Amino acid sequence: MSKQYTSEQLNEINKLSDQNRADYFIKEVIHNNQIWILTDEHGCVMLNTEDEDCVPVWPSPEFAALWATKEWQACKPEAISLNKWFSRWTTGLVEDEIAVVIFPSKEEQGMVYDPQDFDHVLQTAKKKQKKNNN
Repeated sequence: MSKQYTSEQLNEINKLSDQNRADYFIKEVIHNNQIWILTDEHGCVMLNTEDEDCVPVWPSPEFAALWATKEWQACKPEAISLNKWFSRWTTGLVEDEIAVVIFPSKEEQGMVYDPQDFDHVLQTAKKKQKKNNN
């Protein structure tokens, strides 16, 4: 279950550096056991860097929804469980040569990861959380 954010909290978290937003993303995703994307009738929202196509991901529906403006106003946040991400998304993104951009800012800035590296970061954080909870 995702936590409720005030407008001030959303703004403050969105203003964090790329690395700090990525750290926040990992913590929240592991805690909530889900990743959020934006989708429309054509599928998942994609961003482009100079070098690659990317799937943007967010830690909650509130942050994803903030992106649903202008050309993406018809998009809706969609949750993907970590199990589904690990079992389907990583492989699919690798096959399609699509990177992952973690929690991009409104300026479309964010940490870009190879899907396998992203998977490794998530798996490591999940193992660490499990170890800390035991």
